[in-house]
Amino acid sequence: MKKIGFLSFGHWSPSPQSETRSAGDALLQSIDLAVAAEELGADGAYFRVHHFARQLASPFPLLAAVGARTKSIEIGTAVIDMRYENPLYMAEDAGAADLIAKGRLQLGLSRGSPEQVIDGWRYFGYQPDEGKSDADMGRSHAEVFLRALKGEGFAEPNPRPMFPNPPGLLRLEPYSDGLGERIWWGAGSNATAIWAAKLGMNLQSSTLKDDETGEPFHVQQAAQIRAYKQAWKDAGHQRTPRVSVSRSIFALVDDRDRAYFGGGGREQDSIGYIDQTTRAIFGRSFAAEPDALVKQLASDEAIAEADTLLLTVPNQLGVDYNAHVIGSILKHVAPALAWR
Repeated sequence: MKKIGFLSFGHWSPSPQSETRSAGDALLQSIDLAVAAEELGADGAYFRVHHFARQLASPFPLLAAVGARTKSIEIGTAVIDMRYENPLYMAEDAGAADLIAKGRLQLGLSRGSPEQVIDGWRYFGYQPDEGKSDADMGRSHAEVFLRALKGEGFAEPNPRPMFPNPPGLLRLEPYSDGLGERIWWGAGSNATAIWAAKLGMNLQSSTLKDDETGEPFHVQQAAQIRAYKQAWKDAGHQRTPRVSVSRSIFALVDDRDRAYFGGGGREQDSIGYIDQTTRAIFGRSFAAEPDALVKQLASDEAIAEADTLLLTVPNQLGVDYNAHVIGSILKHVAPALAWR
């Protein structure tokens, strides 16, 4: 059995071909799609965060709104770029959103990927310490965020406060108990997956990772997951970790599906560079009749290693069509693979 959710980047464009023509459309349709996915029996509604782009950017108002409109579906990110974040302010926002959702928040974090502007985090007021990289800064922000979620007091109280204080050092409020165990790290390499395991974070692995061995994407991703699980075991954590992978999967069950995705697409892994030095491998997409999809996905080693599958959705095709995409996987593919 697997948890199956969707992942939306929240793209919007004023193009007449887009069903999502403004930032408002992207936000409101994201809420509607989460509601529809919950009604279909999906397990998660996840959103990607990108700055300086016509996509979803500030996640917590959206997460809180989805939490208020739904009852059971997990609500998360995949991922928040921690280079841009004030980790203490973020802990307050996350605590509030999780309380509104009654403990359903699943936050995916990352050190970040190349953005739309050069060193965009500098415009947000952040810069790495001397001798450190922006990736180091992102991981440092994540560590501060994790400490804040423990709910331990660290701030010296004012001896003449406006309102009475509880005894001792003060923690951030609102505090949501258990949220610290629902934090994930989006790892692009085996090394960062191991680092995430040591810190007790769950693992998110997307449709790209560093090309470390030259093997097919799903084989490298499965090896990354196994390295993460071993590091988790070695760290002595008491709970069982969670692992998600993302895939672009489209079951061709009607004429719309065939028109949009039946012409073939990226059916092989591809290689590229996400910066000047990092060679990355990008996983293939899947679009076929359900029986063919079942055969293709049955051989995906990384999906087999994961407990959660996030389906990337083409959000600009509208809520109704994306609900259809999710429903088709849940109905025609997941049962045959024992995911349901």
